[in-house]
Amino acid sequence: MAGVWFDELEVGQVFHHPIRRTLTETDNLLMSTLTHNPAQLHIDAEYMKGTPFGRPLMNSAFTLGLMVGISVGDTTLGTAVANLGWDEVRFPNPLFAGDTIHVVTEVIELRESKSRPEAGIVTFLHQAFNQKDELVATCKRSGLQLKKPADA
Repeated sequence: MAGVWFDELEVGQVFHHPIRRTLTETDNLLMSTLTHNPAQLHIDAEYMKGTPFGRPLMNSAFTLGLMVGISVGDTTLGTAVANLGWDEVRFPNPLFAGDTIHVVTEVIELRESKSRPEAGIVTFLHQAFNQKDELVATCKRSGLQLKKPADA
């Protein structure tokens, strides 16, 4: 179990996740095709040459999923009951194939679960940065997290 129990988390606790990931054209193409997203923004290099970006943008659903996924090993792996939602998802700067991201997560809220005494609700603020340390994605994620068992 790599994740953290609910009762071991503290508001203001920050995780600097050691996993970094360089994004590829294949990542972008696979995510776009798997989700039936035919947007030229992601899959048409010739079209994108005529835009201010000059090349395809990474699919934002991939960016969001990767940002949260990178955080799982340090925060919720083996201790999560359920993901409850993603809020305030933002992409303030573009991402392109060849960029490398790293992720920082902060615990911003903790509260007891009223219906599940063995768990609590945690809200994380996830932030992804590119290789230039520019913020490229952010979201708040709420989840139901197990408390540490008495025998653990």
